[in-house]
Amino acid sequence: MIREIHLGKNGITDNFITTLKTYFDKVRTVKVLVLPAARESKEDVKKYSKELLKKLGVYYTAKIIGFTITLKKWRKARES
Repeated sequence: MIREIHLGKNGITDNFITTLKTYFDKVRTVKVLVLPAARESKEDVKKYSKELLKKLGVYYTAKIIGFTITLKKWRKARES
């Protein structure tokens, strides 16, 4: 099962991170859909991806497809 969350114009807030961690309690994969109000280009999506990984920790990996960031939680720490 995969959950989805929208990243809007407020960007990555503490509440957003808390919601993500709550989702990861139940599933291993979460898709973050970056809305047009939160981005101007593909580079913005890459910045959001790096920031999310930094805030979540070493047990997470990210994959970018279009304007969607797919985050996956692992049991063991992963190297970037």
